[in-house]
Amino acid sequence: MPGPNRRPQEKPANAKETFARVLSYMKPYRVHIVFMFAALLLQSLAGVAGTYFLKPLLNDGLLPYVGQTSPDLSPFIATLVKMGVIYAVGALGNFICNRLLITIGTGTLFAIRKDLFTKMEKLPLRYFDSHTHGELMSRYTTDTDTLREMVSNVIPNLVSNSIQIVGVFTMMLILSPLLTLIVVVIFVVMIFVVTFLGKRSGRYFKEQQAALGRVNGYIEEMIGGQKVVKVFCHEEKVGERFDSINTELAEAATSAMTFGSILMPIMGNLNYLLYAVTAMAGGAFAILGWTDVGTIAAYLQYTRNFGQPITQLSQLFTSVMSGLAGAERIFKLIDETPEVDEGLVTLANVERRTDENGCVDIVDTGEERTGFWAWKAPAAAYAEEIEAAIREGRVDATLDGDGHYYIPLRGDVRFKDVDFSYDGKKQVLNDVSLFAKPGQKIAFVGSTGAGKTTITNLINRFYDITDGTITYDGIPIKLIKKDDLRRSLAMVLQETHLFTGTVEENIRYGKLDATHEEVVRAAKIANAHWFIEHLPEGYDTVLTRDGENLSQGQRQLIAIARAAVADPPVLILDEATSSIDTRTEALIEKGMDGLMEGRTVFVIAHRLSTVRNSNAIMVLEHGEIIERGDHEELLAQKGKYYQLYTGAFELS
Repeated sequence: MPGPNRRPQEKPANAKETFARVLSYMKPYRVHIVFMFAALLLQSLAGVAGTYFLKPLLNDGLLPYVGQTSPDLSPFIATLVKMGVIYAVGALGNFICNRLLITIGTGTLFAIRKDLFTKMEKLPLRYFDSHTHGELMSRYTTDTDTLREMVSNVIPNLVSNSIQIVGVFTMMLILSPLLTLIVVVIFVVMIFVVTFLGKRSGRYFKEQQAALGRVNGYIEEMIGGQKVVKVFCHEEKVGERFDSINTELAEAATSAMTFGSILMPIMGNLNYLLYAVTAMAGGAFAILGWTDVGTIAAYLQYTRNFGQPITQLSQLFTSVMSGLAGAERIFKLIDETPEVDEGLVTLANVERRTDENGCVDIVDTGEERTGFWAWKAPAAAYAEEIEAAIREGRVDATLDGDGHYYIPLRGDVRFKDVDFSYDGKKQVLNDVSLFAKPGQKIAFVGSTGAGKTTITNLINRFYDITDGTITYDGIPIKLIKKDDLRRSLAMVLQETHLFTGTVEENIRYGKLDATHEEVVRAAKIANAHWFIEHLPEGYDTVLTRDGENLSQGQRQLIAIARAAVADPPVLILDEATSSIDTRTEALIEKGMDGLMEGRTVFVIAHRLSTVRNSNAIMVLEHGEIIERGDHEELLAQKGKYYQLYTGAFELS
């Protein structure tokens, strides 16, 4: 049960099924488990057998020679040697058991963590929208830790204590059935005390955990909002609120610790009482001639060995339930439905070759990079759709001898009557139709929540549309494998994320086989080269904690360089220059003109100065495109865009 440093008991919904699944991860260690339990049995039985030798040690090796001037101590020494051998065997069993437990426990947790992380990478973004980062991290920390405790310590101790209880109780019955009856009566009282205190302790520990969560949450919120607290001079109010919830925690913790702390002393005193009663009864039996001193000595030792494992069993059972509850949460994540990908169209490196008759053919070069890409579609699966697209002039496809269509990757993106909802209830996009021809720059403007970012998320297939069609080079994007679709795109987000590693490694994240020269070229395009060169180690400067040693603008420049090195046909810039000053922004736009040339670019911006040179600007409101045209056309309409641009209406 919960003690001062224990978590309150948690119960899994299906303990049997969850335990069976944990065991399935231990199958590769079947032989280890057999030897581990053999060593565990050897260790437990050695302890039981060693105690029994107290009887012959006293009765045959010591008491017969009391008062003799030249006693023969050879029986006493021989018994001591036997006891030493038995305890040595038990120590060896303990060592083997612990060593095997390390292998089994670490191997099992390694496999579970691997499955957990692998599944997490396959989950759709919709899952992460509905689960907090802290909730997901707890699967790797708290839940995995309770599972490790259960596998490595609790289950072996549970088995060991069970063996010890059975062995000790058997030996107690053999030595003295009458004394055993006295012991059983007192243990019934001990079990009642454990149950009574355990129920109340568990309730108060749950209250403590809830109060602790409130305190931690409040502290985290206040640390993150210190600037706001100080600006509005709310330190006193914040302190009063903290005192209130901290008092609740202190009161709950006091009650929990009271019951948690008194349990073990009460059990210890009851064990002493049991020992004293057994000693008095045993002494009386010896005086009456019903038993001997050696039996009493061995029996008293068994009495001490009997109380401790029974007290621990309830605590171990609580830990097993907590471990299984943690495992159940881990398996729930592992069982989540992964991102569905029904597409068969892939992205291929190709080159154009002309035969002796002057016919141009497209050849798949496999992994060899040519700088030219094409969509590769199996004719058997998509012949009807692609042939229809060829007839309508939407695609220019080549059929090879192996039954594959090759469609040049150009970056033609089209929406037709697209509807979308995140939750199936509130409509986010309504009947959206638009097109972006290769090389065009399309901008989206509108208030927060108008649906700008949603459109770019649909292009990436982070989410699937509710109705309508989205085509990429004439191919419905649902037919393109998601990895290949996303490989043809590069995205720069408003909230940049840098990984632990060097600046060069972070830029190369956009193209893992990029050379140093390609990385530098991309940095120059993004106008990041100058500040990178002035870092302590230049491109080898190590970034940690999401690049906290850089300014927000510098982090965004690296993110833009990461997109540049990927050299994609389609770029998506979601507020990519929002944290950069106007001068730097102008330099970036000048540098990226070359990168954008011949590529389709989607831009989301609140700063309207960044979208003036777009081929088309889409003004969104409540999930609908209410205006479209270039900068001059929209100003001439004197509608919402005009109001936004002239400041008559501001974006929120």
